[in-house]
Amino acid sequence: MKTEIHPANYRPVAFRDMSNGDTFISRSTINTRETVDIDGVEYPLVKLEISSSSHPFYTGKQKLVDTAGRVDKFMSRYQKHLENRKK
Repeated sequence: MKTEIHPANYRPVAFRDMSNGDTFISRSTINTRETVDIDGVEYPLVKLEISSSSHPFYTGKQKLVDTAGRVDKFMSRYQKHLENRKK
């Protein structure tokens, strides 16, 4: 790898998946205000909503996420469509 091509703040950063609590360490330049202590070493902490450890594509588990009744709204519109088709 070429020397001196990375920014000065390229360092190990802890990423935590908030849906299941898994934490992994990778190198990044991301700025963060929070830190976490892992094995006696303090790392900047980045909180993620989803990662490969919780994403249905990687885990093989399908979840139906209903945010603000979107599924119910779709089903009611679809039902109206079916009723209009029968007429």
